[in-house]
Amino acid sequence: MFIATINSMNLHPALADRLEVLKISGYTESEKVHIAFDYLLPKQLEENCLKSDELEISEPAMQHLIRKYTREAGVRSLERVLANISRKTLRKIESSKLSKEKVISVKVTKNNIRAFAGIEQYPFGAAELENRVGVTAGLAWTERGGEILYVEALIFKGSGKIICTGKLGTVMQESVSAAISFIKSRSDQYGIKPEMFKDYDIHVHLPEGATPKDGPSAGITICTSVLSALLKKPVDGNLAMTGELSLRGRVLPIGGLKEKILAAHLGGLEKIILPEENKKDLEEVPKEVLVKMNISYCRDVGDVLSKAILDL
Repeated sequence: MFIATINSMNLHPALADRLEVLKISGYTESEKVHIAFDYLLPKQLEENCLKSDELEISEPAMQHLIRKYTREAGVRSLERVLANISRKTLRKIESSKLSKEKVISVKVTKNNIRAFAGIEQYPFGAAELENRVGVTAGLAWTERGGEILYVEALIFKGSGKIICTGKLGTVMQESVSAAISFIKSRSDQYGIKPEMFKDYDIHVHLPEGATPKDGPSAGITICTSVLSALLKKPVDGNLAMTGELSLRGRVLPIGGLKEKILAAHLGGLEKIILPEENKKDLEEVPKEVLVKMNISYCRDVGDVLSKAILDL
């Protein structure tokens, strides 16, 4: 029996068809901390000829390493960071033997972590909690885990063009078209004059323009941002959402739920809107995360908009 691991299913169809695929979700932050202390750090101490009392990393420092120096579903990058810290510790101890001030052990804390791990590589808790017009927090799944993905919409005088930027894939561009078609079909309900779609252009942008983005799960996020821009009413900045949008306004289920909820939690967001059909998938999400989140379930995009757009 052959067992292989892979980070993405970018395989030849003939090979993938002959495999039994087991999809394993990413680790939570608390799981990564336990793995680091119980397995990764002892392994690096042994490989770098360090004794257990020669290198100590505090728990807050380990959390800081996970949050600011790695962005992944697993712990491979974390192990590399710990290997680097171990090598620097060994060098510090050995080089001190030639000086008067001998170093017999090193303790890594949040205060001195830069001296051993360098400058932070990633932002943490980067959610923009301000209520803003035309800006909605979505949740995306990537091979590195979940991410908060902001959708921005802007309305300005033009000739009725729809502009999409941010390196959007075909499916996501279709989501933009579906969202705008839905809003047009309900324009009377929301008090939008027909000339708004003839005399104005709608620009939908997803930041980090160099990063490719695709998939249908941003449908309700795009719809919320566009309607917010048309009505000039702000979106709740403490809210994230994910769900595919149908032309009839139904909110359809999505994948990668655990990773998306963890991304919202780590980003500092407290409220999430999910498709009703994804309720059963919450069994995969750790209970300590769920108790801190206010989760709403929606079948219709009207419920989403009433919760997301303030003063609607």
